[in-house]
Amino acid sequence: MKKEILKEHFVYFLSLGLLSVLVLLGIIIPEPFQRLTEFLRDKITVNFGWFYLLLVTGILIFCVFLILSPIGQIRLGSPNSEPEHDSMSWIAMMFSAGMGIGLVFYGAAEPLSHFAVMTPLAPKGSQEALADAFRFTFFHWGIHAWAVYAIIGLALAYFGFRKQEKYLLSVTLKPLLGDRANGWIGKVIDTITIVATVIGVATTLGFGAMQINGGLSYLFGIPNNIVTQTIIIVITTALFVMSAMSGLGKGVKILSNVNLILAIGLLAVAIVVGPTVRIFDNMTDSIGAYLQNFFRMSFRSAAFDGTKRGWINSWTIFYWAWWISWSPFVGVFIARISKGRTIREFLTVVLLIPTLLSILWFSTFGTLSTSLQDAGINLSEFATEEVLFATFNNYLGGNILSFIAIILVSTFFITSADSATYVLAMLSENGNLLPSNRKKVIWGILLSAIAIVLLFSGGLAALENTLIIVALPFSVVMIFVMISLLKELNHEKKKMGLKIRPETLPEEGEPFKSYDD
Repeated sequence: MKKEILKEHFVYFLSLGLLSVLVLLGIIIPEPFQRLTEFLRDKITVNFGWFYLLLVTGILIFCVFLILSPIGQIRLGSPNSEPEHDSMSWIAMMFSAGMGIGLVFYGAAEPLSHFAVMTPLAPKGSQEALADAFRFTFFHWGIHAWAVYAIIGLALAYFGFRKQEKYLLSVTLKPLLGDRANGWIGKVIDTITIVATVIGVATTLGFGAMQINGGLSYLFGIPNNIVTQTIIIVITTALFVMSAMSGLGKGVKILSNVNLILAIGLLAVAIVVGPTVRIFDNMTDSIGAYLQNFFRMSFRSAAFDGTKRGWINSWTIFYWAWWISWSPFVGVFIARISKGRTIREFLTVVLLIPTLLSILWFSTFGTLSTSLQDAGINLSEFATEEVLFATFNNYLGGNILSFIAIILVSTFFITSADSATYVLAMLSENGNLLPSNRKKVIWGILLSAIAIVLLFSGGLAALENTLIIVALPFSVVMIFVMISLLKELNHEKKKMGLKIRPETLPEEGEPFKSYDD
């Protein structure tokens, strides 16, 4: 009996074991552990930066190919299946799980950093640096990032809903591995998925608590320390565990819709009280610069200018590794909420809508912060989690904006953790779409406990480094997932007889006219 239980829950116990080791290292020897992970992270970014650049752009090209191909007609589910969620809720949920808290955290801070702290190309504080700040921020948070999420989400949704397989990443390799995907190789892949998800969400909880604390400290003078951050994590844990137990159709869906309303409201007010014309001027010009330099940025490795490589390692390569390491969690979640969509609809919406929202977001809050910096108000001296609140402090109704931002970070915090507990519980129960509340509660408490323990020990940065390290082997898995997916899609394309050629052509001299029908 014990052997059967161990076999059935092998991935669950192995994941817990690996996570326990990592957390203990972060507690017992935080500084040596951080130095080791920093060393490995730096070696990876220096020696494999070219690989990340090629891979992420290759993933994007692959997604575009599927959109334009006849394969795009295939539905993620049975031929007659309908979407489970309306389009607005679907977009809100994917946005909340994918990047929500990061947008609030970096919305004002990243363009400011590229302009006044560490610039990608031009001298600090110059107008060229200001222009670069926006196009590189769009690049980091735009279509490349969502392509990484989209391809994992597509593979899981296709095999889960279309092929009626278990909702596990290992299953997506069946066209290449056959039954071996159920063996040790599959278990290793599923274990990496769980470990990457836990590390990613635990670090996000830690940084999210830091930003909420930063806002409360800036507004109300509440002490900005680990004790306050722990209280924040405990309160939000209780809320997201309650939400998780209510299921996807209630908790996450309702909170995600609230997130979208709050985000749009904050954005609208910021546009009105900020330099409105400048916001839209910056956005319009920067979109042009982003499109004009799209391929140059995609493949930029500074091979002929080593002085710029440090910036690429710190930002672009870091982000690409970060999105890859987060893709198991976000991919599983996006897949789960996308039943009934066609491949073309799925990829088009996942790639474009969050990208457009991100562009508008960074244009607005980046303009607010960089305009102040350009006018002589030094915001670069503030910690990242305080930049947004320091920016609001210089505009009309700044306290109200800051208060809304704190609420928004909190709700994004809850939905990210809520989504993660569902995903982890599902993976722990062998891909069960309706995991038990008991597993959700266990994972919810574990996520928060890890975040709290590492905040106290100072091991949060080491865990973040570990996530970047995990991204390297997982990036190899992604390549095989794409090959496997393409093989199976081509098989189905032949079976269905999908073609790009039109079924009927107009007769000579008798063109089709809608107004004559």
